[in-house]
Order: sequence, then structure tokens, then C-alpha cells
Amino acid sequence: VSDPTAFESRLEKCSEFRKQPLGHSKQGDFIKCVEQKTDTLGKQHMSRGFTKDKTLSSIFNIEMVKDKTAEEIKQIWQQYFAAKDTVYAVIPKEKFDLIWNRAQSCPTFLCALPRREGYEFFVGQWTGTELHFTALINIQTRGEAAASQLILYHYPELKEEKGIVLMTAEMDSTFLDVAEAQCIASQVQLFYATDRKETYGLVETFNFRPDEFKYMSVIAELEQSGLGAELKCSQNQDKT
Repeated sequence: VSDPTAFESRLEKCSEFRKQPLGHSKQGDFIKCVEQKTDTLGKQHMSRGFTKDKTLSSIFNIEMVKDKTAEEIKQIWQQYFAAKDTVYAVIPKEKFDLIWNRAQSCPTFLCALPRREGYEFFVGQWTGTELHFTALINIQTRGEAAASQLILYHYPELKEEKGIVLMTAEMDSTFLDVAEAQCIASQVQLFYATDRKETYGLVETFNFRPDEFKYMSVIAELEQSGLGAELKCSQNQDKT
């Protein structure tokens, strides 16, 4: 971290935040504040390293893959990004449709990223087929000026014909590395594509009943899924 004092004050704020009793009314106020601020996420100026209106045709020639099978396109996509430091995926149509339909009614949610000391919360906001993330502390300190730190781009152009949706991402590497960005991206499927009512219920509560939302339940869900375990493990090894 380039500025250790900024990082320490960020950690202090995080621990202050963790000390709040769960379900406390203060938390309801906090979520309302988050919701007001996240409306602007994805609408403000792009911060460094992000491409405005990143189209699928800017990545590869759609016409050239028209005669290929979904499996072949998946391999091309994976090979193209394998050498690049970024997050990417090929999402089956059914799964994307579920995520997309849920995102229409619940466009905002909270996910947790394992850090050496506990967790850092990130707020996700859908803007069309882009999903913008920024650290919660960023929203609390910078409000509407909080810039996106990770953007997931979803491309449904081949969805009907090939049954797949292509996804890639851009991130601000001063805040996130690829493994951390992957952990956040995986939580989109964890929370939006789940069959478990309780898991998606957290997203609904965050959007519709913020006073009842308990952010620790996001951590419980993440730990239960095992998604952050590898990250936690490598961070602990770095520490020693």
C-alpha cells in the first residue's frame, strides 16, 4: 500500500464499523446512505485504466465466431485472456438469465473480500450489463466522488444463438489484484445465481429492507461457500 497512514485509518474505520451491534439502527442509516451513493456508481468519470463503453467487438470479431460452437468460442475466450492479468468467464445462458432477472429488481449488493485483518466490504451496482464495484470505505469517505475499482463487463450478444454470455473485467490494480477481483466476481454467482432462498434473500434484504440487513451474514455466506478460503490462506502465508 503506497500510503500506510491512509491504510491504517481505513482499517480503523473498518473496525469501528465492525464494533457496531448487528442489526443496529445505525446500520439501516448506513445502508440508505450506501444506496443513495451507489446510484452514481458507473455514471461518474471513469477512473484510470477503465475503458468507456467497452464493446465485445473491441475484443474480438463476432462475425468470425458465428460458425463456431459454444465450446469452441469458450476456448477462444479463455485462450485470449489466459495470458492477461484479469478476470474472465463464460456464463451459461440459464445462469445469466437468472442473474440478470434478479439484478433488475435488486441492482445493488454487498460482498466481502478477505483481508489480512478481517474483511473489507465492496458495494456492487449494476449499470446495464456492467457491474461496478467500489470499496464501502470509498463510498463512506468520498460519497458521490467514489470511483469504480472493478468493473465486470457482460456480453449477451451470443446468448440466444450460442447459449453463452461472455464476461471480462477491468480493475484498478492499485486497489485489487486478480485473485481479489476474482473473489469479488465469484460472489456475483454466489448471491445472484444461487438456488438457496436464504442466500439470495440477503440481496433482497439489502435492496428492500435495509434496516433488517446484517452485513455479517454476507461473511458467513462467503465462509460457508469456501470462496475466500484460498485468498485468506495466501494472505496468511504472506504474513509469515
